[in-house]
Amino acid sequence: MNSNIRSKQTIVIGAIVLLVAFLFTRDIKGLVKPTEENGKMPSSGPMAGAASPSSTSVLNLETSSTAAKNVINKNLATDITALENSYKGANGAEKIQLAKQLAQKWDDVEQITPSALYLEVVAEGEPSTKSWLAAGNQFIKAFESTQDSLAQPALLQKANMSYKNALEKDSTNIEAKTGLGVTIVNGLGAPMQGIAMLLEVVAKEPKNVKANMNLGLFSIKSGQFDKAIPRFNTVIAASPTPEAYFYLGTALENLGRNKEAVNAYLSSKKLAANPTLSSFIDKKVAELKNKN
Repeated sequence: MNSNIRSKQTIVIGAIVLLVAFLFTRDIKGLVKPTEENGKMPSSGPMAGAASPSSTSVLNLETSSTAAKNVINKNLATDITALENSYKGANGAEKIQLAKQLAQKWDDVEQITPSALYLEVVAEGEPSTKSWLAAGNQFIKAFESTQDSLAQPALLQKANMSYKNALEKDSTNIEAKTGLGVTIVNGLGAPMQGIAMLLEVVAKEPKNVKANMNLGLFSIKSGQFDKAIPRFNTVIAASPTPEAYFYLGTALENLGRNKEAVNAYLSSKKLAANPTLSSFIDKKVAELKNKN
């Protein structure tokens, strides 16, 4: 297994642990146990407007690049700095091409925020559904993986605008509509508006992994564990991941279906093959078996 694969696995599992830890602390404002199909729609979410000046100020190429270089190999950082210097002195098409290279370089070393910011530069220079989708998807990935409370709303806002720009190019694009729904569910507007968008997506594409995953997470967050289970089962049938199995286990455990929860957790452990997550799951499984 090469270092890139190991790095990606580490980040995926880290995201699982962080998501589990914060799932019930990242409040969805204005929402009290709604159903997916109905419920009160608040007038706005906690991030309904533009990102605050303080959050925007911490999210720029210079600060993001500097922070990212502190956690990567020194030689790689030197190579990226050289490329960035060329980018700063370039214009027009050359600048866009260098932005594409930098977005890929940062993605290769799993530094998602600077990668997303360079993809935004690319989309601004070569606006298309594809380029705005690439930027939006990377901003969402950065939002989901960071613990920086100042950066989170700015990343979500940028994802939201990227998906809106993609939809302006193609109003029927399912991926852009899904991404926009995800940003809304995460707080950038009325949650039920986002849920409605995701339900519209799965009505057209019942096996859509991203929409089902987020509907499942939303169901867990709102305590609707029975609704979460078919969502995660759909995800697993299409693209089994450690995250999907872990959240399936979470839903089953909360319904008292402990034997099934144990099987789901063990499937998550097997797919992840990560010592930190394995230790957590071993403890969880022991607890559940003692309850039987």
